[in-house]
Amino acid sequence: MAKVNHKRSLAKAFTWRITGTIDTFVLSILITKQIKFALAISGTELVTKILLYYFHERVWEKVSWGEQEVTTD
Repeated sequence: MAKVNHKRSLAKAFTWRITGTIDTFVLSILITKQIKFALAISGTELVTKILLYYFHERVWEKVSWGEQEVTTD
């Protein structure tokens, strides 16, 4: 199995958060009916959750639970 590097983890964090932030923005508009609040909520959430996801991904990279060694013949 290939080792996952930091750049890949960071790229995954960004693409996942963009998807999540769009969802948060839409939900925030629906709930608050105010674009200003929706932007504040989704903007803050974008930054904090990218960092959280990155560190979460790096911790899981060190955990071998649920992995299987693949052999090629």
